[in-house]
Amino acid sequence: MSHHLSGPNLRSPLDDARLDMTDLFAFAAPGGGRTVLILDVHPLATAGQAFHPDAVYRIDVDTDGDQRADIAYSFVFSAPDEDGRQSATVLRATGEEARSHEPGGPQIITDAPVQPGAGTGDSDTFYAGLRSDPFFADLDGIVAKFQWTGVDWGADKNVLAIVLEVPDADLGPNPEIGVWGRVSLRRNGQLTSVDRGAHPSLTAYFNAEEVKDAYNAGEPADDWATYREPWTAVLEHFGGYDQLSAEQALRTVLPDILRYDRTKPAAYPNGRTLTDDVTSARLSMLTDGQVPTDHIGPHTDLLPTFPYLGPPHV
Repeated sequence: MSHHLSGPNLRSPLDDARLDMTDLFAFAAPGGGRTVLILDVHPLATAGQAFHPDAVYRIDVDTDGDQRADIAYSFVFSAPDEDGRQSATVLRATGEEARSHEPGGPQIITDAPVQPGAGTGDSDTFYAGLRSDPFFADLDGIVAKFQWTGVDWGADKNVLAIVLEVPDADLGPNPEIGVWGRVSLRRNGQLTSVDRGAHPSLTAYFNAEEVKDAYNAGEPADDWATYREPWTAVLEHFGGYDQLSAEQALRTVLPDILRYDRTKPAAYPNGRTLTDDVTSARLSMLTDGQVPTDHIGPHTDLLPTFPYLGPPHV
């Protein structure tokens, strides 16, 4: 849940947890030749909770380094039936169509059942449903100004997960890609982006409450021009950076696109695996190395094969 509560006043976007993106992951599938993309949403999800049927959940992929989507995987969900069951459809858009927030392109997966979490789904390439949250952190210790408790706050939490495994060739010939997630909601016929992000634990530390809605609606290509100055001020205040060193640090996370060179092992910030200690990475960045870690390790319920996330906690 490194990205959760990304709406104003530390709340979910529009006060709806179904619209709240929590984490994004990109790493190589075992055996090579395929890439795993995971978008987690809905912090503190429990059995029976559903994806929003009027939302478009999305993973954007930049294949040429211009900070704009060249491929977009959109995930849309049916309304729950009387038994609470949902189905998911996945669309893949390319080119100009990928830059629209609307779900475009051909359907590559149609009416796949959303899983309650007990199984792994009917496909070894797509999963949507309840899973154990892989994010680990001593959040209580962070709130207590780095007085560590030794307790992993996320150890017993669940999320709604969207897991897609694709052939490397589907992501283009350039081995380096950029990835970000987005959640949009259709209201009164209008589709509005209500959450977006890629790097963990940014908006909570860097964005003032009054800009969070604008950030969630924005495009990564505009991030450096829009947020370089206020985010530099955050690092100067919080970590004692000078302006030059602050801007150098920010180039890792602005624009808010997770870069992944597929010729190299995935390890944040080159992609992100389920065991990467992103909390320590962000604390070290914020404090210029003065707080290097929260001393919490990865979860032990992860799976070595698809869908990789552990079974949900009940």
